[in-house]
Amino acid sequence: MATEVTNPSNTDLSNEEKRTYSVPEIAEILQISKSKAYELCKTSAFKTVNIGKAVRVSKKSFDSWLDDNTN
Repeated sequence: MATEVTNPSNTDLSNEEKRTYSVPEIAEILQISKSKAYELCKTSAFKTVNIGKAVRVSKKSFDSWLDDNTN
């Protein structure tokens, strides 16, 4: 009987497990261009973290912003 060992370094997380979105993910969710998504990140509509040149968006704050701005 084989047992499956999970790899704790596996970075393929579901959306429920993720704590941040990348800007391309934000663009895809909103169906906008990446440049528009970067502009939106600069407005402080939700929390972002800059890691070098990379920008990560707090999933919790983005999801809350999206819920608040959806008709």
